[in-house]
This record gives sequence, structure tokens and C-alpha cells, in this order.
Amino acid sequence: MRLRYHLVGPLFAWCIVAHTTSIGLNDLRTRTTTTADFASFGQGIGLSESTIQTLGDQFAQASNPVEALTVACRTARESLGGAQVEATPIDQTVVEVNWSETCYAYPSCVIQPRNATDVSTSIQIINFFQVKFSVRSGGHSPNPGWSSVGSEGILLDLQRLNSVTLSGNGIVASLGPGGRWSNAMKVLNAQGVSVQGGRLGQVGVGGLLLGGGYFYTSGQFGLAADNAKNFEVVLSNGTIINASSNENADLFWALKGGGPNFGIVTRFDLYTIPVLEIWGKVQIYPTDMAFELLEAFDEWQQHGASDIKSSVAFDIGLDYVTLGLIYSEPATSPTAFAPFDHLEPLQVVVPAINTTFSNVYDILSASYTNTTFRHDYRGASSRINTEFTKEMYTFWRENAVALYNKTGARQNFAIQHVGANLIQQGADKGGNPLGIEAGNQQWWTTLMDWENEGDDDLVRSVSINFTEQWKKRGQDLGVYLPFEYMNDASRDQNPLASYGPENLASLVKVSQKYDAEQLFQTLQNNGFLLSKL
Repeated sequence: MRLRYHLVGPLFAWCIVAHTTSIGLNDLRTRTTTTADFASFGQGIGLSESTIQTLGDQFAQASNPVEALTVACRTARESLGGAQVEATPIDQTVVEVNWSETCYAYPSCVIQPRNATDVSTSIQIINFFQVKFSVRSGGHSPNPGWSSVGSEGILLDLQRLNSVTLSGNGIVASLGPGGRWSNAMKVLNAQGVSVQGGRLGQVGVGGLLLGGGYFYTSGQFGLAADNAKNFEVVLSNGTIINASSNENADLFWALKGGGPNFGIVTRFDLYTIPVLEIWGKVQIYPTDMAFELLEAFDEWQQHGASDIKSSVAFDIGLDYVTLGLIYSEPATSPTAFAPFDHLEPLQVVVPAINTTFSNVYDILSASYTNTTFRHDYRGASSRINTEFTKEMYTFWRENAVALYNKTGARQNFAIQHVGANLIQQGADKGGNPLGIEAGNQQWWTTLMDWENEGDDDLVRSVSINFTEQWKKRGQDLGVYLPFEYMNDASRDQNPLASYGPENLASLVKVSQKYDAEQLFQTLQNNGFLLSKL
């Protein structure tokens, strides 16, 4: 079967027009009818003649899409080897790599490629059989189907692509997409360098970078993706290419925040940053000091943050407020944090120390719970306005407490500062597709944790209602911004649409150029896809 794609409407949504009323095995056979087609495909991925004959016969005899998918998994196993392909029954530990229970799913098979060539072979198999698939880097997204797929598809698990290497001159670090930031930073810090990464060590390398990547030093060096030198990418036809400012520059631009729409990145080459030893401390406060802390935080945003070496992690929970201060060089008591000096903490969790990002990850990991929960994110943005933020906190707390009393669900109220230099860094380093408006602003986010699947809709409705109120009151006060940070966005949000029509049109062109058959739009299980706009 051949599919036709048409651009419709101002947001360039795709309409898929099929020659028949449904996409099924008969359509697949129309596309791959001859024995010669299968033989040519099999030879291209290294199958022996006898294996081609056996699998070709099985595929010809398949009477439904499920049987065809089974042949696709067998083909992957024969081509890549049994150590790289796990078929049903899938080991539960493989499924539970995903951070959130909302993403637990059992695929028809799991492919764990060892290198870019394996990824290329996997994509060629998926393309030939036209089966649904999902790609998992670290599996930290709580959005169902973003990094998981059920029995109707194949999971490409990139965990084995976790290498960390440093160039001889220490300027460029090369990271595999399946690594975790904790390990990457540990390896690099041991060699005297750091990179822009994720704020939590257990987050995967690939997903964070494709969404932009907000780090402790983003105010100084920009988003993590802005510091990319090169991406090694496997396209939908299996071709392996590089994307940089000098080679496939349009794809290079698109990958710096454009999500999973263009190919599978198998290596990220990142410029290192001139930061190794940092200053930091963590303190907690009672929630009855929330207004004072919000006022101090906004004072820092308006004035202290002009010292771009300073960064504040500000998080209000149901029980206490957490304040983390980081300065990107050794210090004693940075004056940038003066707005917080008069506030007496309930507890000093981490006394002021000079340390490294790797040690910060270790400190944070000690506070992680081993309890498995259902999770969801949500994000919003605005200009900095103290009264607006306090009003929204009051609204949030009233509803968060009521939800907790009803379901036991916990959530937080976190503000991330986005300064003018962060935005300028993106422009100075070749641009990105995010379309962030100039000027100081703040990105709000929440993380919700709960246990019972039956509470899913109720829990999510509270945060949905909150962002609707954020928009309404923000517009009333003239501080609302439409931007949605992809890595904090929930499944029903549309961060790509917030990038602006010009950038969105450019992303569509890049997608059509490098993925002519639109495999990543039609066969990829889920994600922030251009085809969903």
C-alpha cells in the first residue's frame, strides 16, 4: 500500500489518505508482493539464503497483522542475533525500565541495538514490514506510548548505546542516547570536564537532548541541545548520516528541541563547558513560608539571576519547600543569592559545599524513592510577576491538598528561571526551533505521583484545570506566554505548536526531506509528533 500525505490548515497537520478503508496485512502485501522483494530485503540485512526462504514463506502465509509482526520479530532476531532481540514473553524487568507505571507495556519484541548499524537494520525491518514501533532512551517520560508500545509493535531499547568518550583535546564529549546523565557526568568529571545535561541523574541522554534540555548552568550556556556539535542519525530508510552546522544543517537545527520526528540519534557530540567544581547547598522550609520564598525567588529572578553563574532549584511540595542553590564555580557565599539570606530554613539538607555535578547527582539519588508510582508532568510559562505567581500558588495548593485528601496523590509546584542569556545562547550557537520569546521569563512545572490507575483522570484533571487557570489569569494580567517546554509537557499538551508557525513550517519541511515516507509520523507509536498537530 502507498500512502499519500497532504498538508492541511495553518498548523500543517497531516491527513493520511489510504487507497482502502483500513491499514492491514493485505495493504502490506500490496507493498511487498514478490519473493524477489523479500529476498532483496533479506540480503540487504545480512540474512542467509535458507533463512530468507524460511522467513519469506512464513510471511507469505501470515494471515493477519499479528502474524506478520511475529515474522518481523523473527527477522530481527535472525539478522541481529538472539542476544539483541527478546521476543514474547518479555521479561518484566525490561518493561519496568520505564520510570512510570503509566508507560508499562509488553511489546511483541524488544530490540536492543549495540551500534548505529544495528539501529539501521532495525529501522529497515520496521519499514519493510510496516509495523508500529517505539524508541526508548532512558524511559523517563511519563506519557503513555512515548517510550513504550504494546503487543502491536516493536520496542527499540537503546540502553546498550551508552558510551561516553572525550576527544583528545577535551573539547567534545560523545554520548550514546541510551546512557544516563549520572554515568555520563561521572565519566566526564573524572576527566576534568562537564557538559550541559539533565538535572536528574537517572534521566536518559537521548530524550532530554531532543526536547531541549534545561540544566543547572543553562542560564550561562543555554539549553543542553544548544551545546551540540553534531548528531549521528539513522534515517527512516536506514541511512546513517551526520547533522551539524556544516552538514545537513537544517536537520541539525531541527534536532535541537524538535523531538522524535526526524530519525533516531545514535550519538550526540556535545561541546564541553568550562565548569568542573561548583558551589551549592540545599535547604527546606515549612510551607507557611511559601509566600516569603516566592517573593525572594522573584527578587532573585529579577536581580540576582543577572549573575549568570547562579542557579536556583525552587520546588514547593505539599509538606515543605525545597530550595537548591548552585553557583558554577567555587565560592563561599555568592551575593547573587542574597534575597534568600534572611529566611531561616527548617533544615539544612546539604550544607554549603564546593563539589561537582556528579556528586550533585549522587546527593539527589539518595533521596529517590524505590516505590513505583504512576506519574504525569505538566508545564506552562509566563513573564515574571510576583503577585501572579503567588495567586497561582494559592490556587494550586487549594486543589492539590483536596486531591491528596481524596486520592493520596502528591504533586509539586516548581518554577524554573529562564533568563535573557539562556535564550541568546541558543541564537548565538546556531539557533533552535523552540521559538522562545526574548526577555526574562519563568517555566512552571508539576510532577504528580499516585498509585491507583482508577484515579488517572481525576489526578490529571487537577493539573489540566491549573494550566487553564494559569492561561486565563496570565492573560488577564498580561504576563501569559504560550510556550510549552517539551520535556515538562503532558500527553495532551502540544509543545511543537508553541514554537510558532514559522518554526513549525520549517520542522515540517525537514521532516518531509529526511523522512520522505513519513515513517516516524505514521508508524511511531506516540510522542510529540508533527503529524498530531
